[in-house]
Amino acid sequence: MTAVRLHLRWLLLAVCAVFALLFGGIVSTAQARDVLRVGMQLEPPHLDPTQGASAAIGEATFGSIYEALVRVATDGTLHPWLATRWSVSPDGRTYDFTLRPNVRFHDGSRLTSADVVAGFQRAAAPGSLNIHAATLREVVAARALDPLHVQVTLSAPDSEFLIVLAQADAAIVPARAAATLGQQPVGTGPFRLDSWRRGEGITLLRNPTYWGRPARMARIELRYIGDPTAAYAAIKSGAIDLYPEFPAPETLRTLAADPRLQVLTAPSEGEVILAMNEREGPLSNRAVRQALAHAIDRRALIDGAMYGYGTPIGSHFPPQSPDYVDLTQRYPFDPALARKLLAQAGYPHGIALTLKLPPPAYARRVGEIVAAQLQAAGVTVTIRNVEWATWLDEVFTRHHYDLTVIAHAEPYDYDIYDRPDYYFGYDSPDFHRLMQQLKATTDPLERHRLLGDIQRRLADDAVNGFLYQFPHLAVQDRALAGVWRNAPTQTIEWADVHFSDDGQSVALSGGGGGAGRLGGWIAIVLGALVLGLAGWRLGTGWLSRRLGVLGLTLLAASGLIFALVQVAPGDPAATMLGINATPQAVAALHAELGLDGNALTRYVRWIGGALHGDFGLSYTYRVPVAGLVAERLAVTVPLALLATLLSIALGIPAGILAARRPGGLSDRVIDPLTRLGIALPDFWLGVLLVLVFAVTLRWFPAGGFPGVEAGPGPVLRALALPVLALALPQAAILARVARASLIGVLQQDFIRTARAKGVGEARLLLVHALPNAAAPILAILGLQVPFLLAGSALVEEVFTLPGLGRLALQAIGQRDLVTVQAVVLLAAGATVLSSFAVDLAQALLDPRLRRARGSAGA
Repeated sequence: MTAVRLHLRWLLLAVCAVFALLFGGIVSTAQARDVLRVGMQLEPPHLDPTQGASAAIGEATFGSIYEALVRVATDGTLHPWLATRWSVSPDGRTYDFTLRPNVRFHDGSRLTSADVVAGFQRAAAPGSLNIHAATLREVVAARALDPLHVQVTLSAPDSEFLIVLAQADAAIVPARAAATLGQQPVGTGPFRLDSWRRGEGITLLRNPTYWGRPARMARIELRYIGDPTAAYAAIKSGAIDLYPEFPAPETLRTLAADPRLQVLTAPSEGEVILAMNEREGPLSNRAVRQALAHAIDRRALIDGAMYGYGTPIGSHFPPQSPDYVDLTQRYPFDPALARKLLAQAGYPHGIALTLKLPPPAYARRVGEIVAAQLQAAGVTVTIRNVEWATWLDEVFTRHHYDLTVIAHAEPYDYDIYDRPDYYFGYDSPDFHRLMQQLKATTDPLERHRLLGDIQRRLADDAVNGFLYQFPHLAVQDRALAGVWRNAPTQTIEWADVHFSDDGQSVALSGGGGGAGRLGGWIAIVLGALVLGLAGWRLGTGWLSRRLGVLGLTLLAASGLIFALVQVAPGDPAATMLGINATPQAVAALHAELGLDGNALTRYVRWIGGALHGDFGLSYTYRVPVAGLVAERLAVTVPLALLATLLSIALGIPAGILAARRPGGLSDRVIDPLTRLGIALPDFWLGVLLVLVFAVTLRWFPAGGFPGVEAGPGPVLRALALPVLALALPQAAILARVARASLIGVLQQDFIRTARAKGVGEARLLLVHALPNAAAPILAILGLQVPFLLAGSALVEEVFTLPGLGRLALQAIGQRDLVTVQAVVLLAAGATVLSSFAVDLAQALLDPRLRRARGSAGA
């Protein structure tokens, strides 16, 4: 028994070494407060706001990297930006802009009128993905009068033309760099792009040649944390300094009680509506829509779904605008009146409608409350929760819905009601006349009157259920100042953001070190050595047959994967461009992505490229999928490797201890622990670890990955909690399998014979019993490795790690079919290779299998 204890002591030391590796260097260093860490919900698909409708692009780049000719202040008034002044001709058709002198782009080139003219031409070109392409095509001439003067002529007066020029999609970019802006943005702003780790975050550095006052922050780190629990942990633990659109209103009271934090609220430009399909059925009747408006209690809805945050609205217009008209009492909450209106409309027994809800938490919560309120008024509502891509396909594109809940975040977007082909199908000649009058009017008083009439027309027609104005819910470090709140455009300007104190902030990341491709070459060499050993010990015939089966399995898997992905609902182009994209922009993106070819051609092209390591271009990011996968493997491989090592270091010794004396003290202690470990979901364990070690003790970061270039210390600190969350349940499984297998082997005759010959207990367990009990243990390991490589998506989501599993979830949500195919094919390959490796290991360890394989291959 002394020898057994000695061996187990060495195993315990190995476990301690793994823990020391993970938990070493908890003490962090301090750094000056010139770095701002910001949490964001949505990651942009690319970084060119002039060629995409995604709000996330503007949030990440507009006002920081890019700037426009004019800007909109918080009160809606227009102010100079890259244009110092402008004038408008008496007929409202010609605009003369004077550019700011001595402005340089990030690439060092000087801003001139030629860049502005090229921007107008690019935005209005056929196939343009610019969200305001239709408006910008009203430009019949854009001329560079001299290097600092631009003249723009419209086909007809448009009083909202300057407002369009203040949006993110009107950002001024250098003409020569326009083709590569999506991945290499070049603007005139106070910050420039330093790095973009897709799936995790974007880093911006202060622009040293900025034309205006230099930014007060040296670096801004945008981290994409969409999960509400992860967002709470990140801001509570100090991993981020600001979350401008906090996704968990239910936790704001707790965060407001923290003396280190400040909670700020303000109305946004987003109107949350109960959209109705008016093309056919009961909802084509205005009286029915008015009945539904009377059935909704907005205040109860805001209290229940948004925990009191939000402002009731009565039309599609933001309450903070000076042109706002309060119409919330046009349809007071009255279920009895709603029933009466339904009966008058010809539905005395009520109606039945389907409510399709997209994934955002606010939509799901609002939808459930609205359904209950409508039920009380005689409307039977069937809720159907759908993914975002399915919502875009079924609701936005094909109009197969009755009701839906969505927030329209674009500013000045009341013009969508002047589009009969829009998804709710409102077609009103009266509204169209109002919009035409508004575009032709420049008089402020007349515009104010027309905007009021527009709001009243939408309310009178009960076009949609106008619920509430979505609030800006910001949580930030109490010392943070200078954040421009309540902006009417989708931008966050970072130039004036600063910490009001001169203190120090704690940083959980460090620098130093680097990583090359040594690990990949080592893996290739080891793989070649293993195959050579297998061919020598097991026979080349057997090895060749196994490799052939492996290749055929992967080929069949690739065909099945491709076929399943093709039949998935949703349009990648519509998902990428968002709900404000025009049909022309969607069609142009179809052609650009190659989605207009037949399925067989796409499969042959994809599998042919995959054989050469080329999985195609990501639909979302417009970069090679192989590069995306390689970036994510740099996170997932060390995560899976450390979790596997830790599970082996914990599980195998525990199984040996339990099997050494079944029913003994060790077995009675280990048995309930392993049962508990198996019962605990790894993602739930991850949440507990974050709450204890990140939020409460603040020993570790709550999430994120610093990059391999940061060195082993920061990387291990970032992976410590995820490794534990993954390893402990796997260790429990290994321990139980090892115990059961060892107990069975220890009861066999050859063990009793060895014991009778005086073989020591340690040698008996480790040399005689363990190799013979290894087959089921290796089989479990063979299943765990591919699971940890590609199946750890939930843990990666909890810790916001940019790994392979999280990439798969993001690609599915964005309908990035090429990326989904590559990740699933990689997972299938890992499973097949793992099974092959287990077969080899079992054959090499078990003499009986080795002899059988050898005779079969002879």
